[in-house]
Amino acid sequence: MYALPPSIRSRTIDNINGLSMHVLEAGEAGQPCVLLLHGFPELAYSWRKIMPRLAAAGYRVIAPDQRGYGRTTGSDNSYDGDPESFRILNLVRDALGLVAALGETSVAVVGHDFGSPVAANCALIRPDVFRSLTIMSSPYGGPPSLPARDLDPKAGAHFSGSRAPGAASSAADPRTSPSRGLVFDDLAKLDPPRKHYQRYYQTREANENMWRAPQGVHAFLRGYYHFKSAGWTANRPHPLRGFTADALAEIPRYYIMDRDSGMAETVADEMPSAADIAACGWLTEDELAVYAGEFARTGFQGGLNWYRCTDSAKQHAELQIFSGRTIDVPACFIGGASDWGVYQFPGGFERMQTADVCRDFRGAHLIEGAGHWVQQEQPDEVARLLLEFLRGL
Repeated sequence: MYALPPSIRSRTIDNINGLSMHVLEAGEAGQPCVLLLHGFPELAYSWRKIMPRLAAAGYRVIAPDQRGYGRTTGSDNSYDGDPESFRILNLVRDALGLVAALGETSVAVVGHDFGSPVAANCALIRPDVFRSLTIMSSPYGGPPSLPARDLDPKAGAHFSGSRAPGAASSAADPRTSPSRGLVFDDLAKLDPPRKHYQRYYQTREANENMWRAPQGVHAFLRGYYHFKSAGWTANRPHPLRGFTADALAEIPRYYIMDRDSGMAETVADEMPSAADIAACGWLTEDELAVYAGEFARTGFQGGLNWYRCTDSAKQHAELQIFSGRTIDVPACFIGGASDWGVYQFPGGFERMQTADVCRDFRGAHLIEGAGHWVQQEQPDEVARLLLEFLRGL
């Protein structure tokens, strides 16, 4: 087992939705509980700097390796397995099962990156258990809308437009809009041709490209984490003028890749210098070795299977059950001021802050000196904002 801060404990909890789930824990049972859900390509370990701070403030803090990651077992992580077990509602069930196994009935849920939509759906679907929500780095735009139709006036009441009165405005959300695929197709028509990273992550070759990267997993992850951090000084994100191929092309190549390049080649072009690596206090070589060791052992396919569900008709249909439903528990957003993830789906950051999505939204914070890995790059400020939010509930 890799080294952890002294206040963090590691254990495995069995029989959670078919999983043996590896969790990191700080604080004690009986204290208010906070559940931390990581994203890609990360682990429970990505919360190592936040957990001791929350525990010292009187919270029980739980961070699992989510389905397909790290030392959690029980899922079929292969490309040829059934990816549907990685759809959002099953990930919510994983989280709910973990909470139940811990003997908790009320938790504050925090999600980063791909953990963000999991956490948001936890709060959307089971607000009786997930009593507050913190979204980090990846804004949440609400569940997909049901198709709206004009009904025959002779048959009774009808409505027109993109959504029913009071329904969440997610019909315009590019993540769930029918135009998403068309825009992704248009990227290949640019000069030079580009492709969306989520499309790439759905392909068979993505795992092999990263897992067997010519530079090795350690150097690959160093480049990937650096490229999306505030340490890559060319990260100067801004709202895009629309969800079009031309607009998306303004985003760096870790999101909008060159059509003929894999992610290993993409990040190799932006490797930090030896001096930059030595000065990287938020991710030392020993800390990076934890990620590299785990992903070298498991590969990336478990996490990539989450992306394969983003275009799943089954997942889309399941989430449409919650069309028009809002997140009613207190919610906030924390991101990095140098994070393009805040703006990669135009309008999502703004829509998240409206009553159409979050009825009790308590603030959006963009932290200077942080890119996408905000809880690792600026843990003091993230912990301060989290505690301010939690204490105000």
